[in-house]
Amino acid sequence: MAGAPAARSPACAPLPACRHARLPALAIAAALALSPVSARAVPSFEAVRAAWRSSEAVLLDRHGAPLQRLRLDAQGRRLDWVALEAVSPALRRALLLSEDRRFLAHAGVDWLAMGSALGDALGDGQRGAPRGASTITMQLAGLIDGHAGRGRRDPLTKLDQAAAALALERRWRKDQILEAYLNLVPWRGELVGIAALSELVFGKAPIGLDAAEAALAAALLRGPNASPPQVAQRACLLLREQSLAMLCGALEGRARTLLSAPPVTSPLEEGLAPHLARRLLRKPGERLRSTLDAATQRLARDALWRHLHELADRGATDGAVVVLDNASGEVLAWVGSSGTLSAAPQVDAVLARRQAGSTLKPFLYARAIDEGRLTAASLLEDRPADLPVGGGLYLPQNFDRQFRGWVSVRSALAGSLNLPAVRTAAMITPEAFAASLRALGLASVDRHGDHYGPSLALGSADVTLLELANAYRALARGGLADAPRTRVASAASPPGRAAPVRALGAGASHVVADILADRDARASSFGWDSPLATRGWAAVKTGTSKDMRDAWCVGFTSRYTVGVWVGNAAGEAMRQVSGTRGAAPVWAELIAHLHRDDPARPPPLPAGVVRTRVSFEPALEPTREELFLRGTEQRTVRLAPPVTRPGIAYPPDGTRIALDPDIPPASQRVLLRARDGPGARQARWWIDGREAGRGERLAWFPMPGEHRIALRDPAGILLDEVRVEVRGATLLSARRPPPGPPPR
Repeated sequence: MAGAPAARSPACAPLPACRHARLPALAIAAALALSPVSARAVPSFEAVRAAWRSSEAVLLDRHGAPLQRLRLDAQGRRLDWVALEAVSPALRRALLLSEDRRFLAHAGVDWLAMGSALGDALGDGQRGAPRGASTITMQLAGLIDGHAGRGRRDPLTKLDQAAAALALERRWRKDQILEAYLNLVPWRGELVGIAALSELVFGKAPIGLDAAEAALAAALLRGPNASPPQVAQRACLLLREQSLAMLCGALEGRARTLLSAPPVTSPLEEGLAPHLARRLLRKPGERLRSTLDAATQRLARDALWRHLHELADRGATDGAVVVLDNASGEVLAWVGSSGTLSAAPQVDAVLARRQAGSTLKPFLYARAIDEGRLTAASLLEDRPADLPVGGGLYLPQNFDRQFRGWVSVRSALAGSLNLPAVRTAAMITPEAFAASLRALGLASVDRHGDHYGPSLALGSADVTLLELANAYRALARGGLADAPRTRVASAASPPGRAAPVRALGAGASHVVADILADRDARASSFGWDSPLATRGWAAVKTGTSKDMRDAWCVGFTSRYTVGVWVGNAAGEAMRQVSGTRGAAPVWAELIAHLHRDDPARPPPLPAGVVRTRVSFEPALEPTREELFLRGTEQRTVRLAPPVTRPGIAYPPDGTRIALDPDIPPASQRVLLRARDGPGARQARWWIDGREAGRGERLAWFPMPGEHRIALRDPAGILLDEVRVEVRGATLLSARRPPPGPPPR
């Protein structure tokens, strides 16, 4: 065995002393011959090593590189098994000097030491406390049997250990015995094995322990609960025996530092993927191979941290990143938080539900195009609208609070305009839109569409980053949706994945992807030099939730989908942090890394999609090449003439009006308004079947209850009708004198 020279037994000096040692030894030999332990089955070295289980589980990347270590066994702290050649020679020397000087010479039992110890135990007690005589092999036999036997010095225990050690030495080599001992022996506190001691106390691998550290380790093994001065004193004795007394000076200080400090945290414990490790690792000793790529994971973590550090003064402290392989669905990066910047670093923001903002709009338009209701050139109105909902009126606005009039679907989606999206949601109905989102894998959208109403078009639903990114991956795959993967398939764990489902048509998915990659169409809202302008082809969408609580950027190339969320785990609002400013820079950095050697190219035109030159009358937008589903193409898009038929502009159908008895009745009249058009001045207002007035406007005094308001032309033909509900106490008492006193 390298690094551990054999120690020769000292000559037996005075004859009486030798005779004193030999007589108990003969008795021991006779007892061992009769011991049942001699017939005990001894496990092989290979079996003991195979049975070793670390208290930790390790998450590996797709190439087998360690990403994260997670402790799963609280009974003791054990790390990986360490081969003898990976232990420093200095530690091996110090260990033999401290525990078993004749280790290389004896056959499992040090007869001289055993005889002296047994003689002390059987003597008249005048020699003081009995001395220990357990060899390393005897201690190992106890460790293998499940009890260390350290501290137990009764004769029967010694005999049992000795018999087991003799059997062990007949089957194992010396280097195997020493290697197993180093890995199985308890050191201090909960630390078991040299790997745990070396890494968690000294902060280095066992091969790196120097002579002073090795002496301290050996001293700890002899006295695990000793005080720092005692440990230093024992270590100094070991160093003196090796002619290294010059190292004794700093031992006590080092012992105090090492034994009082908390366990060293290794880089692998801090790790690259703590959130996914907690999700996947289940068994102590497990080494699970994930789909993550270490380089991509590290870049995603570092890019998110750097960018959030720059946004700290704007109240952005948390974030998450996920990177997917489009073809396989394998997760290449899973960053669940900003780490030290976060007030809740344990929260996995990849799986936390957050308000989606405008990131759902691409699926809305894809559904409308798929159903043939719209094309990329269809014109939608971007003007203010009062939409009745269950609790009153919904008045959506654009992010910049400006309106652009009539715009094409391409301009509306690329510029992320809100009013056209709300009108499109009303066209296909909120429930149909919600069902489409669920088909894409957005299981968090678990309510009926009417629960969300038209605001679903603007992302009022809560979704997770993983769901959202995987839905964009479905767009990249022509509308085919399936679940993402986090484990590498193997013979022991085959994929077992369900076949992908068609959530959207391939043609509609391609048209929407083309819009999301259109820099020209995007420029009116985002400018030419935003982070969304990548070197190669990329389809991307940002989103910002109400009060800037969530900033999103999700997009894909032909090979990868990247999703980024920025916000706060507790839900506090940020200051001027939109999706473009908060999440897009991280997204752009990852896209550039993934395609650093191969710029992304646009996908080929799928079957059923045609390219046609289209113009607009009037010229609301420039003439351009446009994509259409076959059979829906147009060469000229004409704006329909304005509606000339009068109708009710206010109140919208379904309006609820609340009365306040503390406000004078004259101040609570409702102004009924007719929509502009020929004949509006001659229109006649009818309320609950009775004519109430004429003209474009009518001041109406509402009474509690449900009412039907109709607008008719001078001939009595119905033009429009709405239903409203008035709530509150009656106001008749405000117009009539109080009644007289009750009769006596």
